[in-house]
Amino acid sequence: MRLNKYLASCGVASRRECDRLIEEGAVLVNGVRAALGTEVNVEDDVTINGRTVKPKKNEYYILNKPKGYICSVSDDKGRKTVMDLMPKDCGRIYPVGRLDYDSEGLLIMTTDGELAQRLTRPENEVPKTYLVKIEGIINENGLNPIRSGIEIDGYVTKKCKAHIVETNKAYTKIHITITEGKNREIRKMFAAIGKEVTLLKRIKVGELTLRGLDRGAYRKLTKQEIAYLSSI
Repeated sequence: MRLNKYLASCGVASRRECDRLIEEGAVLVNGVRAALGTEVNVEDDVTINGRTVKPKKNEYYILNKPKGYICSVSDDKGRKTVMDLMPKDCGRIYPVGRLDYDSEGLLIMTTDGELAQRLTRPENEVPKTYLVKIEGIINENGLNPIRSGIEIDGYVTKKCKAHIVETNKAYTKIHITITEGKNREIRKMFAAIGKEVTLLKRIKVGELTLRGLDRGAYRKLTKQEIAYLSSI
């Protein structure tokens, strides 16, 4: 493992900041001053300014994000972030993917950068299911342009699954499953067929659900759930 990645996994700092510490000569590997690009393993003795550091055990949470929070570890505009909902001692944790400020639902929070990359790489096509509420009425045929791929922002979305779960004269509720996650993609997909989204809630990532988790609450993932997410 590259040294900067190793240090980041120990909770020292970001990889960029770890590179700075290495360049400043603060990092020794087996008593020898380290250089950028140094490779290490768990048996090596790694110290920063004389203090031995070891990788921390990764943490994994599921959060039921409410509206009114941004998916970031900080915000220069002073808005509430999902970190405000997490325990203070959860370490260098960060959200996997995004839910916009006005959206809610299932959000995975972890210190495991490799898992985060696995779940967010477009080529892995991890399915994510949302409950969408739109104003007015639409029938199943009206969803066909969304199912087959629709042009937004100069590109055509991937094919997806969508079906109506509730409808009346005032609104329609739809379950939609996508395998990509571009910025505000679902809202833009419905806007392209003339429908405004009034509620957007992620209810599943793969087979992982929010079952039993209140809005704004979190829990640690089980070993089985971690293994499942690592396999998809």
